[in-house]
Amino acid sequence: MSLSATDITVKLGSRAVLQGVSMAAQAGRVTAIIGPNGSGKTTLMRALTAELRPASGRVTLNGTDMAALRPDLLAQRRAVLPQHSVLSFPFTAAEIIRIGLTSCMEAAAVGDAIIASALARVGLPDYAGRLYQEMSGGEQQRVQLARALVQVWHPIGPDGPRWLLLDEPVSSLDIAHQLAVMRLARDYARRGGGVIAVMHDLNLTAMFADHLLLMQAGRALAEGPPDEVLTDALLTCAYDCPLRTSCAPSQGAWLLPQGAA
Repeated sequence: MSLSATDITVKLGSRAVLQGVSMAAQAGRVTAIIGPNGSGKTTLMRALTAELRPASGRVTLNGTDMAALRPDLLAQRRAVLPQHSVLSFPFTAAEIIRIGLTSCMEAAAVGDAIIASALARVGLPDYAGRLYQEMSGGEQQRVQLARALVQVWHPIGPDGPRWLLLDEPVSSLDIAHQLAVMRLARDYARRGGGVIAVMHDLNLTAMFADHLLLMQAGRALAEGPPDEVLTDALLTCAYDCPLRTSCAPSQGAWLLPQGAA
C-alpha cells in the first residue's frame, strides 16, 4: 500500500510552486522529503495531506483518490503534524491530544490510557495537566506529535496502513529529542504504518529514512534509497554549494548523533 502523488502542479497566482512532481511512499518505511528552502517541500506536503488541492495531478492514499475521501474518513487514515500550531485558548496537553482520539475509535475506547501512553512516547509523561501556552516550543511540538499519533494509533486499520505525515518534526528539538522522535517514526513504520517527513537535517535523514525525495525549485530532482540520493553531485546541485558525503571538515568540531536507528 502506498501514498502516491502523480504529476502534481501547484500554482500561487500565476507562479507554479510545484511543477509536475511525482513520488511514491510505501507503508512500512520512512520516506523523507528533502531539499533547500523554497524548493517546495511543505507545499508538496500540503498537497499530500489534502490541505490544498493541486492545479493538476492526483494524490492516492492506499489506492483511493484522496479527493474522493470524506474528511472524516481521511482523518481515520492519516494524521498530520504541521510545522507550526498556534492555539488561542488555554488547553492542557491531555485536552489537545484527546482531539486526535475523535478519529480513532479503537483508541478512544481507552482514551485516558492512550493519552498517557502517547505522552510517555514523546518524552512528556507528567504533562497531561500542563497548559500548552506554558510549555517551550519543543514541548509544544511533542504534544502535537502525540495528538497526531493517537489519531492513527494502530498503524494498520480496517482500510489498510495508516499514515503519519510530519512537516519538520524535529525543528525545535535538541539532539536527544530529535533522536527520540525519529525512533518513534521508525517504530511506527516497522509496525506496518507509513511515514512521510519533511526533513532539513541530512544526517538524521541518512540515519532513519528508507526512501528519499530530493526537491529543487519546485521539481523532483531525485527519488530513491539514501545511498542513491545522498550523493555529492545531487546534493551539490540541489543546495547550490559544494557538499561531500561522509567527509568531516578539515577544521573545527563535527557532531554526529550516535546510536541505532
